[in-house]
Amino acid sequence: MLVRSRLGLLLVVLLILAVVTPALAAPEPGTMVWGVHVTLVSRWLDPGETEALITPFMVLYALHDALVKPMPGNISTPSLAESWTVSKDGLAYEFVLRKNAKFHNGDPVTADDVKFTFERYKGASARLLKEKVKEVQVVAPNRVRFVLKEAWPDFIAFYGTSATGASWIVPKKYVEKVGEDGYKKAPVGAGPFKFVSFQPGVELVLDAFPEYWRKAPQVKRIIMKSIPDESTRGAAVKTGEVDIAYLFVGAMAEELKRSPGVRITAPLLYGIYWLEFLDQWDPKSPWHDKRVRQAASLIIDRNGINQAEMLGYGKATGGFVPPEFDFALKVEPPALDAKRAKQLLTEAGYPNGFDAGELYQLPPYFSLGEAIIGNLQSVGIKLKMRPMERAAYFATIQSKKAKGVCVCSSALYGNAASRMSEIYPSEGAYAYGGYPDTDALYKQQARETDRKKREALLHQIQQLMNERTRIAPIFEYIWPSGIGPRVENASLMAIQPYPWSAPLEDVRLKKN
Repeated sequence: MLVRSRLGLLLVVLLILAVVTPALAAPEPGTMVWGVHVTLVSRWLDPGETEALITPFMVLYALHDALVKPMPGNISTPSLAESWTVSKDGLAYEFVLRKNAKFHNGDPVTADDVKFTFERYKGASARLLKEKVKEVQVVAPNRVRFVLKEAWPDFIAFYGTSATGASWIVPKKYVEKVGEDGYKKAPVGAGPFKFVSFQPGVELVLDAFPEYWRKAPQVKRIIMKSIPDESTRGAAVKTGEVDIAYLFVGAMAEELKRSPGVRITAPLLYGIYWLEFLDQWDPKSPWHDKRVRQAASLIIDRNGINQAEMLGYGKATGGFVPPEFDFALKVEPPALDAKRAKQLLTEAGYPNGFDAGELYQLPPYFSLGEAIIGNLQSVGIKLKMRPMERAAYFATIQSKKAKGVCVCSSALYGNAASRMSEIYPSEGAYAYGGYPDTDALYKQQARETDRKKREALLHQIQQLMNERTRIAPIFEYIWPSGIGPRVENASLMAIQPYPWSAPLEDVRLKKN
C-alpha cells in the first residue's frame, strides 16, 4: 500500500511539472533561427577553403559577398562587381567594383582584395582555376582584370557560380593583420551579416550589417543551430524553437505537413545522388568488370527509393548532369530488371554475388544507404554500411583511400563541364581513376569556343560514361524544409535551384 501511495505521489508530481514546465523558448524579437541538418564547421567561415559542395554556401551567403554569384533570376549576377567585360579574344575578363561595397570593419572592397583572394584560394577547382589564369592585374582601385593563358569559355561558370568559392572576397589588410588562424576565429566579410560568435558543431551567431550595399537586412540577428537529428529538428520547428529547419524526408516530412502553423516546401533541386564504384579501377575487384556495375545499376529500385525517401517528389535519372544544364545529355534511368542483373553477374563469374565490402553513405541520408544495400543484397552483392560524420566522410572519400562503394551526391552549378569537373576527369578531386579518351575530350572541350562543337564533345563524354557505367545515377532529389509561424518570407528557393534561404537580406519575420 505504501509503494502504491508513493507511486501515486510521483505521478502527481510529474503531472504538475509537465504543466508548469514552459515550452522551448521562441527566438527573441528580430532574431531568426535556423535548424541546419549538418554539423557547422569553422572552415565554412572562410571562402578560401570552399569544398566542391553546396553546403558551405549557407554560411557564405550570410557572412560574405562575391564579385559574381547566383542570385534570383541569374546564376551569374554582378554583386561586388557592378559589371564585367570580356576581351574579343576571350583572354581577359575585367571587373568594375561597386563604389559603396565595404567590409564589416569599414574597409572598402578593392581590386587588391580581389587579387589577394584569388591568390590565397585553395578550395574546389583551385588548381584548375590557377592553371587557366595567367595573372590577376590591379588596373585601378576599383578595376581588376583576369588574364587567361588561353580562351576558356567556362571561366565565369567556375569563378562566378557556386561551382567554387573563388569569387567570394576577403579583406587583404585584415587577413594579413590577424593571420590565417586568426581570420577563421574572427572572420570579416562583406555580406549582409557580420560575425558575432561561433561554437563549432553547435551554433553560429551573426548580426545584421546595415551598410550592406544591396540593402539593410530585414532581421537583426541570425542564429544557425546544428541539429543533425531529424526528429529533434522537426520538434524544434513544431515548438517554435527554430523558425526554419532544413531537410526532412519520409515520415517526418509527412508529420510536419500535418502540424498546425508549420509550412513545408519541397522543391526539386539539381542535385544528383549516385552509386560510385570506388574499386572499379582495381583489376582484381569485381567492380572492374562493367557487367557487374551494370548489374548493380539494374537492381536499384529508383522509383521505390524516391517514394520512400523523397515522398515521390524526386526524379529518377540515368544521367549525372541534370537535363536543365547547358550541354547536358538526357539519359533515361534504366528499368528495374533483377533477371538481367542476375544474368550479368553470372556472365561475369559471380552467379551467387560477392562480398563488396563497405558502403560509404553521404551523411545524414543513412536510410538511403540501407535501401541500396537491400537492393544489391537481392542479387547476392553484400555490403556493410559504414556510418560516418559528414566531415570524416568527405575527408575519407577525397583521400582516395576508401574501398568499396559510396552513395555520393553533387550539386555543383554551372553547366555540364563544371558538374563533371570533380568526378569524371581523372584529376578531379573526387575521382579515383579515369579514361585517357574522356580525359582528352574534357581538355579539348575546355578550349573549344564554338558552342555546337563544344556541346558535341560534352555529349560524347556523357555517352561514353553511360556506356561504361562509370557510375550508377539514382535520382535528382528534393529538399523539404519546415517553416515556422513567425516567418513572413523564408527566401527559400528564391535562387533557383539553391536549396536554402538566400538572399538572406531578404528574409523577413511577421510583424507583431
